[in-house]
Amino acid sequence: MNVCIASFSFHGLIGAGMMDVFGYLESCKYRYHLDAADIWNGLLGRDEKVYLQDDFLKKVKEALAEREMCLANYHADGCHPWDDKPEVRDKNHASALAHLRAAAFLGAKTMRIDAGGKGNAWTNEQFDYIVKRMREYCQIGGDAGFRVGPESHWGPELVPDNMERLARAVDHPAFGILLHIGHWEGAPEEEGDRRLAPWACHTHVDARITRTRLEPAMRTLLDAGYQGYWGVEHHSAKNEYAEVAYQLAEVRRVLEKMRQG
Repeated sequence: MNVCIASFSFHGLIGAGMMDVFGYLESCKYRYHLDAADIWNGLLGRDEKVYLQDDFLKKVKEALAEREMCLANYHADGCHPWDDKPEVRDKNHASALAHLRAAAFLGAKTMRIDAGGKGNAWTNEQFDYIVKRMREYCQIGGDAGFRVGPESHWGPELVPDNMERLARAVDHPAFGILLHIGHWEGAPEEEGDRRLAPWACHTHVDARITRTRLEPAMRTLLDAGYQGYWGVEHHSAKNEYAEVAYQLAEVRRVLEKMRQG
């Protein structure tokens, strides 16, 4: 089964200093019996000047290989293309290039870079800049064998109209959306999932969706041809090992039910 756990699911443990990337990989492999990882850059450390260095990334790559795991997704905060300040845009661009290099080195299948912006819409200037950068990042990712794009995550990305417009404008074979299932504004969540499913290259499945409409949501993506991983994501920062186990079991149950039926 193509299932993994978004490492943000353990952000409570990470913040308390009780989990690092190596503990996360150990848990995925031997506690949850998975063969894929879904790494958030917050798991790697607080200073990208440290965790994006070759010597550290080599240790992560070795840890993946030792456990015979692939990297289904690498999602990086803090490198979104648009910021109102030009100097921050330049800083974020340099960071995005470094994270793209890390994703390529680690053998990621997909990578999430948010678009940036505030409110529920992009201006023409913002949109054109984001499209330009996303095309550049997709070219880098495509050359390295992985897909790149934003998540239905925050700001204008939460509006299906915006994400569909962005996908059509970027128009690159390596472009893909990390579809945080049901995480939409300005349209029914089922509609957002359906409309963006054709561009979905990875998913995050939160606790609310797990408890309310997991099977129909997964069927919507599968009917659209989705072949990526189902990334379980938990947000409460409490009882994380058990809560993740519950969500993971539900995703596996639905996949097995669909396989049999």
